[in-house]
Amino acid sequence: MKFLILFFCFVYNSKGIAQCEIKNRVQADGSMMYYFEPAVFYSTKSKSLKINIVTDKEHYFVALQPTPFPEKKEGKKIKDDLVIHLADNNTYKLAHYDTQYQRNDSIMQVLYLIDVKDIDAFSNYEAVSAEINMQGTEFVRSYNFKLYKKAILEQLKCFLKKDEN
Repeated sequence: MKFLILFFCFVYNSKGIAQCEIKNRVQADGSMMYYFEPAVFYSTKSKSLKINIVTDKEHYFVALQPTPFPEKKEGKKIKDDLVIHLADNNTYKLAHYDTQYQRNDSIMQVLYLIDVKDIDAFSNYEAVSAEINMQGTEFVRSYNFKLYKKAILEQLKCFLKKDEN
């Protein structure tokens, strides 16, 4: 019986630790960025959207990886802000920060800056939907999140808890 209780405690704790598995990478300019593996927020036969939180420990960003994505020439034209709706029934506008192509241009990632005044809302309410202006490919792409809607708040809470320590 003790072994069984110990086993369940281990499984529970390892699951909690795995949720806060922060990765890092050195940028071309030498700065360090911290991030989580992207979570699938939306997926159909024609399009999908992965989202994760990225930080330089000073600013927090929502990173989007839409599929399909435009070629680099067209994708670099994406400059509009991200409109995201949270479960608190409010709409938030995140400023476009950067559009990046990674892994030999096989992944496109668009970074949007979370305003400091909105950090509390993003760390307490799940994401419901988002609109992205995919210039060069179509007008506005809308996503009503069906999958892992709590990823943004869980990842942000991990970063905030880590920063407190």
